[in-house]
Amino acid sequence: MSRSAPYQPLWLKILHGVSGILAIAAILTGFLVYNTFDGRFGKLAIPRIGAIIDIHGTFAVFFFVIFPAFAFYSFHAGNKRLLQQDSLQNLTQVGRPIWWVSLQKIANTLMLIASVLAVLSGRMMKEEWLPTGQLNHAWYYLHLIGWVFMVACLAIHILMSSKVGGVPLLLSIFSWKVRPDDSPTNWSSRLQNWLSNLSANFGGGINHFMQNNFPLGVIEVIVVGGILAALILPLFAGGE
Repeated sequence: MSRSAPYQPLWLKILHGVSGILAIAAILTGFLVYNTFDGRFGKLAIPRIGAIIDIHGTFAVFFFVIFPAFAFYSFHAGNKRLLQQDSLQNLTQVGRPIWWVSLQKIANTLMLIASVLAVLSGRMMKEEWLPTGQLNHAWYYLHLIGWVFMVACLAIHILMSSKVGGVPLLLSIFSWKVRPDDSPTNWSSRLQNWLSNLSANFGGGINHFMQNNFPLGVIEVIVVGGILAALILPLFAGGE
């Protein structure tokens, strides 16, 4: 790795890489599901894949399994890459470096919201809806909105990452060189220290919450609530 290339923590690369692959796979197979059973807003002449709903569902389930860990890491250890208190204000400085950086952080944050919307709405859908032509369910429309939201945020995330960090940043994501203090042998002690600091911060109550990026804290509550809803609501609603 060159000296100019930024260093990406190993945990970030693992969680980002796995969740990114699963998200892209779910996005692509999700389009194929729409293209096969819906197509009201335009479709492509692609051969029908009979088991596409099951394939999409498999990628979606694995993404749902990894997403809570990725979201937790993003909101805490990786919170500097997300919305900051001055991010919206910095959007007035169009074309300046801070504008690009702020836009990237906002896109990263919106990607988490889009992901939880897609996960929750997908969990609340029933597998037989689309094959039987039941296309007007509210959860299906929300799932389509979540899909569009994720595609837009993913595109902005990639474009802004290229603009802000260029080739070195993109290459650093795929580099598996590890700093000594980031070695897996140190994960246990670092996790304990990090959880202790996190617990101490929560001990400060609402004042700490308000003073330390309150907007991002609200978004974290929304995302965590969406994850919990995706776990619990299908048990009562019979969603898939």
